[in-house]
Amino acid sequence: MPYNYFNTGEGGGIYRRRAFACSWQQPTTMFKNLFKGFRVMNILGIALGCFVTALAINLFLAPNQVAPGGASGLAVVMHHLFGLPVSLGLLLINLPLFILAWFLLGPRFGINTLAGSLLLPAFAALTEHLAPVTSDLLLASIYGGIIMGVGVGIVLRSQGSIGGTTLAAQLIHKFSGFSVGQCLLVIDFFVVTLVGIVFDAELALYSLIALAVSIKVIDLVQQGLRRAKAAFIISDRADGIAAAVLEQLQRGATLLEGRGAWSGRDKEVLLVVVNSNEVAKLKALVAASDPDAFVIVADIHEVLGEGFSRQAIKRGEESGRIR
Repeated sequence: MPYNYFNTGEGGGIYRRRAFACSWQQPTTMFKNLFKGFRVMNILGIALGCFVTALAINLFLAPNQVAPGGASGLAVVMHHLFGLPVSLGLLLINLPLFILAWFLLGPRFGINTLAGSLLLPAFAALTEHLAPVTSDLLLASIYGGIIMGVGVGIVLRSQGSIGGTTLAAQLIHKFSGFSVGQCLLVIDFFVVTLVGIVFDAELALYSLIALAVSIKVIDLVQQGLRRAKAAFIISDRADGIAAAVLEQLQRGATLLEGRGAWSGRDKEVLLVVVNSNEVAKLKALVAASDPDAFVIVADIHEVLGEGFSRQAIKRGEESGRIR
């Protein structure tokens, strides 16, 4: 627990008292921290993602009483229980949680989180008059989950957040010791269980379908559809294979030093990263150069660098190219 120290005055004595746990700051400092990391393109991306998410809620999920966990699912339940508009429910959940997170967890929840917390209710209000696309529960769960996943994925790719249960999970994590992932799982399970109690068990099952679909789509949007492969090639002719990779595949390669555990001999290990459609050509190239080479091919979720994604890397992080 942090302490503040004070001088008592003429006697020169010093006493201490416990500092308040809240991260209170001067208004000017708080305002600066709020806008720390502000980027116009990020805000535009967050706005687009929130708009897509609002469409998923109002066109597919809310009209069919499908609540795929999180703040949006809780807002859907509140809408059917108390007649509150989904947009108002989202605002009542998001805004207090943002304020609590700001004061209790610090200024890392800045303008991007605030934008998501406010824009999602705003777009939900603008689109709540639209007619539902379907009344089929399975179609609503699948397509609602897909569109919601796309929207939330765009927000996350824009370094933002839609607030809600993410902030709640951070708060529970701080005071309970459970991981953020565990807290999110418990919150989502609570919302889906609430659907089963308030509506019926069948709707809870459809809500689970929407939740599972949205999680998968979020991962796809964040990681992209392009899949890369990493090949580890152990060969006595690593230099020749590296030259062929550079010339024929137009890919870089990295030579690593290794040693066989059984033979004790020093070996060169070649690391090559290629797209999925280049794997067959790489295998043929290795076989032509050294039929006895040992090749391991592994999936890679994301590659940043020349020849792949050219996303900006944050200042201060180590960056490099595979050569």
